[in-house]
Amino acid sequence: MKKPNPRKKKKAWLLGLGFDNDDGHVRITHGENFHLFGGSQETHETMQEKAVKLNEKIQDRGKRLEDISKAEFRDIAHEIGLSDKHLMD
Repeated sequence: MKKPNPRKKKKAWLLGLGFDNDDGHVRITHGENFHLFGGSQETHETMQEKAVKLNEKIQDRGKRLEDISKAEFRDIAHEIGLSDKHLMD
């Protein structure tokens, strides 16, 4: 088994998937710690907005995505209007 590298920093990513695209456009957005794929124009814009707001809230707490707990993530997600149906463990 491969041993973990103690010098390698842990990195977290937010993944957004939209499945309501019927106009044929392929929408992909990459940010500092997120990747968003698919969706209608409206859905993709909403995912972008939520990803940016999530990052702002995390930064306001003086942390990075990889530094927050699942509970903190859920609290922030609820603050920005994401419900549990949008979240996966």
